[in-house]
Amino acid sequence: MIARIVKIVSKEYTLLNEEGERIDAIVMGKVRRQDAPVAGDLVETEYTDGRWVIQKIMPRRNRLIRPAVANVDQALIVMSVKDPDFSPALIDRLSILIMKAGVKPILCVTKCDLGISDDFEQRIREYENGEIPVIRTAKGSLDPSLASLFRDKITVLTGQSGAGKSTLLNQLEPSFHLATQEISKALGRGRHTTRHNELHEVCGGLVADTPGFSSIDFSHIGIRELAQYVPDFVPYLGGCRFNDCIHENEPGCSVKEAVEEGRICRVRYENYLQVLELIRQRKEKYL
Repeated sequence: MIARIVKIVSKEYTLLNEEGERIDAIVMGKVRRQDAPVAGDLVETEYTDGRWVIQKIMPRRNRLIRPAVANVDQALIVMSVKDPDFSPALIDRLSILIMKAGVKPILCVTKCDLGISDDFEQRIREYENGEIPVIRTAKGSLDPSLASLFRDKITVLTGQSGAGKSTLLNQLEPSFHLATQEISKALGRGRHTTRHNELHEVCGGLVADTPGFSSIDFSHIGIRELAQYVPDFVPYLGGCRFNDCIHENEPGCSVKEAVEEGRICRVRYENYLQVLELIRQRKEKYL
């Protein structure tokens, strides 16, 4: 049977099969030694000696480290309009890391009921005119399309602390809050519980219970590959005069031309240059 791991507590695994049934399983020692299974993994299992045993981890499309989740489809960047303030620099840095991980970024703007300044409204509209899907939410009202985004997908949430990630999930799926409360209590009681990793069912999909991409680290990204992880740059890559163009000072750069003509937001480009410099400084530090 092929099933997906949705919960790991110590050495106990909960699987979700194609019929939507939850099954308890253990893992063969040889599998753990090769590569520790994580939530989101598709696994091959056999029923033997009265229990389900994980025999093999199927090939992964991707694997995140924090949170430890495999086969992630999308990352929801949750960003509030105030308390804390909307931050294009953080959105752009997170979207780079998300794209690098082989995951689709989606921007969810929260607390729109608190009022949006003209400056932030302009910044939000720039994203709405770009390549990342944008959803706006307000207290007591959710865009119906938000729920549909989760269906049949594995999603992680990231963004500012206090932007309303938990509130958002609780509005979408009231049982989420109860489930995470019970987990906290169980972990508090379980002296021998050394590891917990879980995906929760939300709106017909699965959502990681811990925030993703909490560390803004570009150490694994090279200068020449950075541009391919900027969603708004992607349509223009390959059109530059030089194959090794990094879209900074080179002539005949299709990305810079798109910026000058207003097809790429200038703020997006400036944030890219800042990350480029961060990578350059890091490279020099290690020389």
